[in-house]
Amino acid sequence: MPEQNKGRAKKSSEMERIKRELRKLAFGKANDCVKLALCADVDIEKLDLSMLTEIKRSEKGTVEIKLLDRTKVLEQLAALAERGDDGAERFLQALAQGMEEGSDDEVLG
Repeated sequence: MPEQNKGRAKKSSEMERIKRELRKLAFGKANDCVKLALCADVDIEKLDLSMLTEIKRSEKGTVEIKLLDRTKVLEQLAALAERGDDGAERFLQALAQGMEEGSDDEVLG
């Protein structure tokens, strides 16, 4: 039984961390993303670029910034809330699988 309780506590902790990160993405500010695009002398290490998905600068100086889709993040939060603790394990497995597939893409890309 103690092993099972440890597993549940770990999953609960992971789920809370995921919820916290999703809330941060859903309700966060894009100030640092804009700062990166517009300022020449920024320390990238100090910027929160978690909302940034793409940035382009043309030869003419035009800057295009793409941020994550907050609607999708809110949908994830809503789905997570609907599932409750019963769906937490499936959600974590799907998330882990997506992360693994994403890391494979980075290696191949």
